[in-house]
Amino acid sequence: MYGWAVMSHSGLHVLRPPGAAPDAAARDHLSPPRLLFVEDDSAIRESLGEALQEDGFEVVAAANGREALEHLRNGARPSAILLDLMMPVMDGWDFRRAQLDDPSLRDIPVVVVSASGFSPETIRTQFGDVELIPKPVPYLELLEALGRLRSGGVRGR
Repeated sequence: MYGWAVMSHSGLHVLRPPGAAPDAAARDHLSPPRLLFVEDDSAIRESLGEALQEDGFEVVAAANGREALEHLRNGARPSAILLDLMMPVMDGWDFRRAQLDDPSLRDIPVVVVSASGFSPETIRTQFGDVELIPKPVPYLELLEALGRLRSGGVRGR
């Protein structure tokens, strides 16, 4: 059973299966993996970011693709990028194109986290070999995808 990020009247919450605790293995590394989370919805960005921090990740957030590119070009390099597709200013499609066009950024792994409704085939045609996670976010599936990226395992579920 997977955990889910759900919206309630009091905000967005990550639900884990009964007895599931934050991933202790993610906290055992000397330096936490850094994630760039590109998401325009502040409730999702904040709550999912907090949950990922509880599970041992360092999370840097950006509200759109342009802000994310600024982080990438001026900040510390992330281990992976969590990318929404539908955003104002610069959407995920344009961000990914700019990322792939930049030799210093193109090899950073991407996990597309979106409720866009596009088929996995359409996304992979445009984005390449990326992990795909639907919204609402099945949280444990997201952790598994990030684990595959960290271990260099096969992507593109």
